[in-house]
Amino acid sequence: MNPALFAVLAFVVAFAVGAIPFGVLVSRAFYGTDIRRSGSGNIGAANALRTLGKRGAVTVLVLDALKGFAPVLAAGLLGGTLPATAAALGAVIGHCWSPFLGFKGGKGVATFLGATIALWWPSGIAFGIVWIAAVLACGYASVGSVLASLAMAPVLWFGLGPVGFVSGLLCALLIVIRHSENLSRLRAGTENRFSLLKAPRQS
Repeated sequence: MNPALFAVLAFVVAFAVGAIPFGVLVSRAFYGTDIRRSGSGNIGAANALRTLGKRGAVTVLVLDALKGFAPVLAAGLLGGTLPATAAALGAVIGHCWSPFLGFKGGKGVATFLGATIALWWPSGIAFGIVWIAAVLACGYASVGSVLASLAMAPVLWFGLGPVGFVSGLLCALLIVIRHSENLSRLRAGTENRFSLLKAPRQS
């Protein structure tokens, strides 16, 4: 198959996988609630920690990361770097704007993390280091998520070249957009702090 056509196919498949709202499914199936109606209303792991507890948060985090990891790994094995980077972008977009949720969704951080691990595993380590360092330094998960995501563009350039940089930059910009409300609260001084040791307060 033509590499460009395969990249488009990888994007579409990854979008469909990324769109699966695991946060909603886990909260309904195992906790008898809808994660969107509690805490911040977000479907990701941070709000799962607020509303479902640590076990629920870990479950959502792993499943959301797998949404990025699995299609990107498959695309890379079958078609190489271009389809893999296209799949990374598709998975993040699918998570952030899921057709299953009326084109609403999460913020894409865990899905992007999974994708970076599949693209070039050292980038996943770099992502985790930047996120943890930022959260420990300032106490805000949103800051850690934005900085870690932005750091991936140069890291992926080092590992995959220009195509990795472009994919990483596009994914990071989408994640920044999805964090616009958090950034507004940071400027206003009303953003909730995040503890790595206990669930944060609801907002």
